[in-house]
Amino acid sequence: MTSRSSAPAELWPLGWDDDLAAALAALEGPGWAAARVVSDGRGVLALADGSGQQLNEWQGRVSGRLRHRCRTPADLPVVGDWVAYRPDEDHEPTTVHFVLPRRTRIARKVAGERSDEQVLAANVDTVVIVMGLDGDLNPRRLDRYLTMVRSGGARPLVVLTKADLIPPDAREDEELRAVTVDVPVATTGLADPALPPALVAELLPARTIVLVGSSGAGKSTLINRILARDAQRTAAVRQSDRRGRHTTTNRQMFAVPGGALIIDTPGLREIQLTGAEDSAEAFPDILALAAACRFRDCNHAGEPSCAVQAALAAGQLAPERLARFRRLSGPSPGRPRRRGHG
Repeated sequence: MTSRSSAPAELWPLGWDDDLAAALAALEGPGWAAARVVSDGRGVLALADGSGQQLNEWQGRVSGRLRHRCRTPADLPVVGDWVAYRPDEDHEPTTVHFVLPRRTRIARKVAGERSDEQVLAANVDTVVIVMGLDGDLNPRRLDRYLTMVRSGGARPLVVLTKADLIPPDAREDEELRAVTVDVPVATTGLADPALPPALVAELLPARTIVLVGSSGAGKSTLINRILARDAQRTAAVRQSDRRGRHTTTNRQMFAVPGGALIIDTPGLREIQLTGAEDSAEAFPDILALAAACRFRDCNHAGEPSCAVQAALAAGQLAPERLARFRRLSGPSPGRPRRRGHG
């Protein structure tokens, strides 16, 4: 069995922090150790400690008691989660007894008619939304991605790939600019020798980045460039419909040279939002503006001294983003108007 230790020195490079240490110490009973889930494919967990340069991995399984305690499948451990186990259980796979509180999470509604939530990754700092300029780019789908990311508490970054296949004048898109007005956007080509600076800036020690996007958008190619090795298999898109082929089959975390951690995910055919997309976290810019409105229950639709309408008129807020905020949050007609915030 692989030797391993729960010493803090072996956890901090993986994103361990004081809040997690307090949560681990608060668990009932002594002797708990922590590890991070670095893969969750097909119900099998891969756990890790070790440094950010080289992950010390071993297999884990969810205990029956933990499975019983989880109210929904979304509560079960996924890649990026921190879990607790007893290091004195000398067998493998290691039994996972607890999932420590998630700082952030990336979740969608499962495909189809069911309303279940699927958590794609947990405890990530930045979500890199990858879209190909060769036909994959869709501003409305990108808007759903951005809402999903904001609702989960992470920071979004959009990377448009395959820029060398599209003339520069064909990359301009008013709807795209409106959707990403408050989001950094980077472009890269298949033959570019360097990564976009905006992406490099996210690859800091102990930070976790996850890549999401459609099959064939270029996630695995980008992963290989970040890692400076062929860690993920790649394949060309189909010429008949420009649809990608699935090359990543499970969610997996890699250690990046320099200390960052990056998660690759299988291609997503559709993004259906969960019930969390109407939360304040999904529209932090509009909620911040609304705090300065004259009326606390302002609908941002013609009321006097509306800070949101003022930002709209000044070009600081995209009309499409305000329209989406209204669709998701709904108006509050008939409520009495109060002066000020008191």
